[in-house]
Amino acid sequence: MTAVEPPAATWVPGPILGIETSCDETAASVLAADGTVLSNMIASQHAVHRRFGGVVPELASRAHIELIEEVSSEAVQQSGLAWSDLTGIAVTQGPGLAGALLVGVNYAKALAYVLNIPMACVSHLEGHIASAWLKDPAFPLPCVVLVVSGGHTHLYYKEVSGYYRLLGSTRDDAAGEAFDKGAQLLGLEYPGGPAIDRLARQGNPEAIVFPRSYLKGGSLDFSFSGLKTALLYKLQSIPERLRAAQAADLAAGYQEAIVDVLVHKAFAAVRASGARALAVVGGVSANSRLRGLLQQRAASEGLELSLPPLAYCTDNAAMIAAAGRRALLAGLRAPLDIDAQASLVSSFARTM
Repeated sequence: MTAVEPPAATWVPGPILGIETSCDETAASVLAADGTVLSNMIASQHAVHRRFGGVVPELASRAHIELIEEVSSEAVQQSGLAWSDLTGIAVTQGPGLAGALLVGVNYAKALAYVLNIPMACVSHLEGHIASAWLKDPAFPLPCVVLVVSGGHTHLYYKEVSGYYRLLGSTRDDAAGEAFDKGAQLLGLEYPGGPAIDRLARQGNPEAIVFPRSYLKGGSLDFSFSGLKTALLYKLQSIPERLRAAQAADLAAGYQEAIVDVLVHKAFAAVRASGARALAVVGGVSANSRLRGLLQQRAASEGLELSLPPLAYCTDNAAMIAAAGRRALLAGLRAPLDIDAQASLVSSFARTM
């Protein structure tokens, strides 16, 4: 949780608006007093960035400026409430693109001031974690949480008290980056993760085997940079006229190398921690192969598994509202002079 000041009075749970602008989705969501999602609006910028093969920060910021008022207004309207019914604002403070974050944070501060309601600034990672409980509020603690998204691959142990312990993180490329960079090498469109997922369904994951980086000593950290290099070398070894015929097998094998490591590390963390439940959240958790392997493994080991609905896997504001709701319930309130932090290091988790 980021810098906060105590509220003037105890916050009484009521409808809360969440705002998310950390990257290339402009999102707003309204939660009811009990945490039920009343609306979840997302305006994607994929069409803006696709021709560049990735997110262009300046274009993302401009799009957020153009969209945020419309998206937020639509979220409130879809919820069936009025602006005056809101009792709190939650917004992503970081990490993310500096310009994109500034749009969301400043808009949230203006709303909090005009509506005279408290504001919570939360970590984007904490938002992803909160998504595990959006559809299943009774999901048990303690549990292990794997956060796997475009720029993050982290393993946490969430205690009954609500505290988190960081068990492992990426040493170089995150899993989402590995998918995006692999898609570029394969000549696929942006965003790369869904493109590889679609193509891999047509291929054989055992036809072309890529190396797995498990690291030494039973480490729970991740490393995917070498996998991208392995794909590059494999492509260079295949005559260009034959690459199209092998594209599906290449995608399937490459994807398998990523998800194998994610599943292996996640269940190793479960064993090491003694937990009996696992939540996997973030954009990469939408990957169909990953979801399938996780469900098979959890069923065979008798573990409870939380995989958020696809609408809550990628960047969305419902998860930010959920994290902000918990912050306000804990008596945490962000001051109106708070700023965005592109390189925010989440302080909600304690290292081992």
